[in-house]
Amino acid sequence: MTKQYRNRLILASLALILLLVLSACGSAGSVPAEKPQQTTEGAAAQTEAPAETRAAAPADTQAAPESSAAAPAPAGKDTLVVYFSATGTTRAVAEKIAAITNADLYEIKAAQKYTDADLNWHDSSSRTTREQNDKNARPEIGSEAVSLAGYTTIYIGYPIWWGEEPRILDTFVESYDFDGVTLIPFCTSSSSGIGRSGRNLAENAGSGSWLDGRRFGAGASESELRDWISSL
Repeated sequence: MTKQYRNRLILASLALILLLVLSACGSAGSVPAEKPQQTTEGAAAQTEAPAETRAAAPADTQAAPESSAAAPAPAGKDTLVVYFSATGTTRAVAEKIAAITNADLYEIKAAQKYTDADLNWHDSSSRTTREQNDKNARPEIGSEAVSLAGYTTIYIGYPIWWGEEPRILDTFVESYDFDGVTLIPFCTSSSSGIGRSGRNLAENAGSGSWLDGRRFGAGASESELRDWISSL
């Protein structure tokens, strides 16, 4: 064997060995590479699913308050107690009725306050005597106007003067529209009954559904008022 042939044989052997080594390395690196890629994708998919679930939970939780906010607000009071009281007697009864019925209160105040001299029924020239003798007298109201919106029941109280309602009550009822409202008159006096006063108010108002009224003394008890209210 010549020296040249021997060298060629050695080079061929080395080349074959190198080829085998490279082939083995290539096979060893390519097979494991698929598994980490699949494992990573699988882990990512499993992580995203709970994340979507967690994201959906707050959305559902937030939707509930929207439904609650859309619910109508509770309605306000639907009962009003209106009263005129020159000496405080009618006021005391009106306040008890308002407490029993959980009603709002509105006081009719005269623009020109009634003095003791005005209230002297023994004086034929006193202010109240002159007003009560004039069916067309309409004393001016000094308190601010009241909104009747939302009220379905109105108790209206006053003292009895010369057997009838004070003329300032006529001023009041002629100033409002009582359509859809039930009105319940009540009066205070030492002895006189309610007489025609309730009917006078209904006629002058010209609107509303008026019930028969009742007279109470200055010392009307809460139980007496409750019994009357329950009977309506």
